[in-house]
Amino acid sequence: MTRTKVVESTGLPKPPNAGKGRKKGSQNKVTKALKDMILGALDKAGGEDYLQRQAQENPNAFLGLIGKVLPQDIKATLKGDQPIVVNIVRRREGE
Repeated sequence: MTRTKVVESTGLPKPPNAGKGRKKGSQNKVTKALKDMILGALDKAGGEDYLQRQAQENPNAFLGLIGKVLPQDIKATLKGDQPIVVNIVRRREGE
């Protein structure tokens, strides 16, 4: 007979191996391998220089990439009622 624990909040049985998976926050092997391949291809394509060209030639795709790597929430500690000021500077090539 299989032993099961009952979760008090739902009253449903819990499988005997529940909670024995990967540690919280650890990456799947396939995800890590794919990320390593993408970073390797980026390095071979020219790294930062390649990304700068893409920012000029394909700004929509580049900005989508930026949206993926920026944190979802930005938390700031303010003193008093001072607003957060964000300055966006767009420079053209050669400036």
